[in-house]
Amino acid sequence: MITPLVEIMVRLRDPETGCPWDIEQSFATIAPYTIEEAHEVADAIARDDMADLKDELGDLLLQVVFHARIAEEAGHFALTDVVTAICDKMTRRHPHVFGFDPRADGHAQWEVIKAAERGQKDDQSALAGVALALPALMRAEKLQKRAARTGFDWPDPSGARAKIDEEVLEIEQADSAEALEDEFGDLLFAVVNWARHRGIDPEVALRRANRKFEGRFRVMEDIAGDAFADLSLEAKETLWQRAKRQE
Repeated sequence: MITPLVEIMVRLRDPETGCPWDIEQSFATIAPYTIEEAHEVADAIARDDMADLKDELGDLLLQVVFHARIAEEAGHFALTDVVTAICDKMTRRHPHVFGFDPRADGHAQWEVIKAAERGQKDDQSALAGVALALPALMRAEKLQKRAARTGFDWPDPSGARAKIDEEVLEIEQADSAEALEDEFGDLLFAVVNWARHRGIDPEVALRRANRKFEGRFRVMEDIAGDAFADLSLEAKETLWQRAKRQE
């Protein structure tokens, strides 16, 4: 089923008859689009829009094919190698499913095998492989989870909560713009840690808060019409409370 898409990409990248824009692209230039498409997939899921999800998954698949084609042209690997590698990885990480050890604990085995795979790479850190391009909240949580597996973690949520108060105080004491930015980063990292300890995915929580704010703000605009921008802050607060009651 994916062959037609691969053939389209081959034609688009043809040096003689292809599309000039597609021909000049590289891993680096399309990487931002790959990240954007992944976010749009997540957005469609959050909105429970299956028609949009179908389209966005197609856009994300195109990114995979695009990267694989660039790699094949450079002699690195082909799409078939990508598929083979992920099939091998998923089979290797699920011995309880594919018959190697049906009694094994799936999650525990997954972590052990992933750790072994990291051990075969040059970077031996427990934090190796946490992608720099991840959204900051998501990356913070992943770094914290990796550190926690080594025993470097608060024993309970109270320690993580107390760290937030400490970081707020340091923000109030910051004496330069650079220090202020640094301390706000520490505060955000601490909030992510507290959320993790409470079993909350901070990325999902913030995405939900964004949707809630956007929904309420749009209701305010609809109620006030063109006069919205000219309203006093007090009037806008009244509209905000009205929008909350309509949820």
